[in-house]
Amino acid sequence: MANAQPKIGLNLRVAQKQILTPGLVQMVTVLALNKLELQEMITQEMVENPVLEEVTDIIPSLDDVQAKTETAPEASNGDSTLAEKERDSFDEVDYGSFFNDYLDPGYKSPVAEDIERPSFENFVSKPVSLAEHLQWQVNLSPCSESVRDAAYSIIGNLNEDGYLTARLEEIAETGGHERHEVEKALELVQQLDPVGVGARDLRECLLIQFRMTGEENSLAARIVSDHLNEVESKQYRKIASALHTTAAEVEACLDVIRKLDPRPGQRYNSVLPRLIEPDVAIVKVDDQYRVVLNEEGLPHLRLSGHYRRLIGDGNATGEVRRYVKERFNSAMQLLKNIEQRKRTIIRVCETVIRRQTEFLDRGMDYLRPMMIKEVAEEVGVHPSTVSRAVANKYAHTPQGVFELRFFFSESVQGPSGVSMSLVNLKRTVQKMIAEEDPARPLTDEQITLRLREMGVQVTRRTVAKYREDMKIPSTHQRRKKN
Repeated sequence: MANAQPKIGLNLRVAQKQILTPGLVQMVTVLALNKLELQEMITQEMVENPVLEEVTDIIPSLDDVQAKTETAPEASNGDSTLAEKERDSFDEVDYGSFFNDYLDPGYKSPVAEDIERPSFENFVSKPVSLAEHLQWQVNLSPCSESVRDAAYSIIGNLNEDGYLTARLEEIAETGGHERHEVEKALELVQQLDPVGVGARDLRECLLIQFRMTGEENSLAARIVSDHLNEVESKQYRKIASALHTTAAEVEACLDVIRKLDPRPGQRYNSVLPRLIEPDVAIVKVDDQYRVVLNEEGLPHLRLSGHYRRLIGDGNATGEVRRYVKERFNSAMQLLKNIEQRKRTIIRVCETVIRRQTEFLDRGMDYLRPMMIKEVAEEVGVHPSTVSRAVANKYAHTPQGVFELRFFFSESVQGPSGVSMSLVNLKRTVQKMIAEEDPARPLTDEQITLRLREMGVQVTRRTVAKYREDMKIPSTHQRRKKN
């Protein structure tokens, strides 16, 4: 029987492929920044990108400026025609309507009706630690009590960079957890903000960040997964050969990898009080609450007309044209991400207003339970996006200045079967202890019984945890002898 001869031919195959872009990484980063951090980032980008210019003659102060809406105004016919002609000189680059908005030197965001705004001042704030930030998210995550306890143990074994320093077997043994509970808890922690926390090494930290952006199958992720040692020794050609790609593509992937955060826990390590500014104001206009972004002091950006004309100049070399196009792409990506950050924060705050109207009207006793997942579903984003949108950001409200994450609190079964927020439950416990007899202070069990009489169903262990969270000493430590 003759050997079968191999057939040579061409096959056409359609496949979907995810490509990680630096813009996507930047979008996640920008969203997590508060106003002061964003201001610093914009300033740095202006230094590095000559295409970005600051418009200084059209930025009024916060107290005088009119409120901006989310959608940009349409350009006049004359401006649109001019922008369309200029865009033709960009050859294959399609900048779309977004380019028109930010190219005109006279551009500024649209305005709505006048709103009397609070005067944003600097406030001194105690920074939130990494453990506090993670525990807050765990408390608002849907999971069993045993997995939540295991997650606390994992958080207690994170170093200042956010890496897990103990083996899962050790955590299970010392904490009295089942091994499968610790594994589920680790999965939970690794889904929290900051992205990459809970990793056991650099490789896992970076892969978590790829996974959270939906790019775990990208070429850059494969480089991290299988060739991190070669990256450290700069054997780029060897990596390209192993992955059947070019050295240029490997270099492009490395640019993306360098933008990831190898030490996600570091931003929460500050121990000194810091000055903060509210990022938003929630103000009442005609019996309705409105969200007003605090953009005072933020550089107002536009795209440079000089560099636009340089691309259209036939005397410019190809290298110059390619460089300017690259800078334009980078500049517009930044502007898009800043606008996306703005829209996300506004939408989250509008959801907070709808769910916490009674608190805004009447005060602390009317704070309702509100979960991150619920808000994420209403806004239409991933829960981690909501976590980043509210992290380290403050809101000026009729009831005072609060960190945005303050409005998120798990539900506790309250009186008459009505759920109450964890914040109000803790305040109730704190009030009981403040009014106790110093010679005969209440035990955790007595507090538990009183809460149950009020219709609040909690355990003694839960009460003890809340008391410790509020830094309230134990019964023995509170007792005062005559």
